[in-house]
Amino acid sequence: MKTVDHKCPSCNAPIKYNPKSKNWVCEYCGSKFTLDQLEANEKNFESTNVNNSKELKRERETNKEKTNDLPEEEMDEYLCQDCGAKIVADKNTSATFCVYCKNTAILKSRLSDKFAPSKIIPFEKTKEDAIEAFKEFKKGKIFTPKDFSEEKNIEKITGVYIPFWSYSSDIHAIKSGTGTSVQTWTTGNYKYTKTTEYEFDRDVETNFKNVPVDGSQKFDDDLMDSIEPFDFNKSVEFDPRYLSGFLAEKYDVDKNEAYKRAQLRMCNTTSKIIDNSIGYPVKSVTQNNMTERLGKVDYYLLPVYMLNTDYKGTKYLFAMNGESKKVVGNFPTDKGKVAALYFALTIVTMILVYIAEAVLQTENLAFIAFLAIAILTYMIVVHVLFCRPKNTKEVGKWWKDF
Repeated sequence: MKTVDHKCPSCNAPIKYNPKSKNWVCEYCGSKFTLDQLEANEKNFESTNVNNSKELKRERETNKEKTNDLPEEEMDEYLCQDCGAKIVADKNTSATFCVYCKNTAILKSRLSDKFAPSKIIPFEKTKEDAIEAFKEFKKGKIFTPKDFSEEKNIEKITGVYIPFWSYSSDIHAIKSGTGTSVQTWTTGNYKYTKTTEYEFDRDVETNFKNVPVDGSQKFDDDLMDSIEPFDFNKSVEFDPRYLSGFLAEKYDVDKNEAYKRAQLRMCNTTSKIIDNSIGYPVKSVTQNNMTERLGKVDYYLLPVYMLNTDYKGTKYLFAMNGESKKVVGNFPTDKGKVAALYFALTIVTMILVYIAEAVLQTENLAFIAFLAIAILTYMIVVHVLFCRPKNTKEVGKWWKDF
């Protein structure tokens, strides 16, 4: 199977997209090109080996027949156009790297027909920005193992284009019922309570535009939700040249299945808008209807920097929005550091108890002080070791609370 990597018009070396300059830069000769310049030099960007439109058309038809009629293999082999090495990719990868020459290999058959994205939000942040965000995110996490934060591990951060479905929809909601308002006050020795019932009727129209839902089973839905929002105003028409220098996936969750999550998010938001407008506790509901009108559906590739680390048999994930630099992740705990802290606090506690006994000559007060410090130490250790976040929604809150 063939791959595509886009070439420098000056020296024919592989060329990569640079998020800072928003140009394509050749690392060999230093040339820079805009998309218009590349289009002028690459009349056919889908393959350097297809020279006429008839052959391209036949190949597209063949790919379409294979896509529709044959079951997909779990792993496929491709040939690198630069060094000739074999590239092995799973069935959902649409852009990867050659492990030998490190150049981008774009698997064109996975970006055509029904898998052709409508639009793409190009990376705005660089890998250096992601490394900086990782280091900033780690600050204050004193129990993170040292080797987890070593440069050789951080350097593995990779830019990935994640497949997303985007939905625009209108929801018409009607809700009516009875609410209660309770007032209490005190006059002299008497306490008064006044309960008032109200009838409410709400007729609400909500308009949603570009509600994203990730279209890959590889990536945790909560994680993808956590790194939103993406600015869809920065999206452009899809061009495979934007994939140069990055990984990319194609969807394996179709738009109908993904719409269930989008629908749930839009309905929940509409319900919250109605409940917030009522202003008092709802006692009973006599009518609660929602009608949806699905509008435009688009298939996007959205930019995310990711670092997956397997540390002592447990997987840890750091992710950064490649457009806004919003981050989310969880780090392992070095139990040796925690044990050292516990030991140090125990020694300090014993010293404080000794001082309390010597100065105050009161064993009971010393015992109370020892007990209080021991309980505090125990709470810190238990929190660090056993109360870590179980899903990505809890990640940010956990450290903030701690």
